[in-house]
Amino acid sequence: MKGNVYIMADEYVLPQKVIEQLKEELKELRTTGRTDIAEKIKEAKSFGDLSENSEYDEAKSDQAKLEARILEIEYTLSHATVLDESTLSTETVHTGLFVKVFDKTYSEELVYQLVGAPQADPINDKISDESPVGKALLGHKVGDVVTVETPAGNDIIEILEIFKK
Repeated sequence: MKGNVYIMADEYVLPQKVIEQLKEELKELRTTGRTDIAEKIKEAKSFGDLSENSEYDEAKSDQAKLEARILEIEYTLSHATVLDESTLSTETVHTGLFVKVFDKTYSEELVYQLVGAPQADPINDKISDESPVGKALLGHKVGDVVTVETPAGNDIIEILEIFKK
């Protein structure tokens, strides 16, 4: 989640736990993070000529990254809807559920967890509900066969199981 750039959405559906984690990170960045960066900048300025001061350039770059992350979290929180995982039905694919699929294009069985964009971690099979695969699966039932339009071409995926963990 940290350091990634997300395509901004009108709404993010996130579990309460994730919203609380984002709030905690935001609080940390606004306080300790900003204080640490201010100290780095102050120390770098003490080295003299700013035009040839790599420490100063690095500190300013770190400051820009910190402020960008703060803005990203603020935007996410202001557009977040709490996902009540206890009320999720496994009749159809929804954000927060796990989906076992058979990818007919590649002849392989896969399990994905559909998550809001800020939680996406494709390496760990957490796919965004805004991704091509996530969008294609939303609202479908076990046994449905869906076509996923991807940059590499169309994939044909059959939904085998929808479940919670």
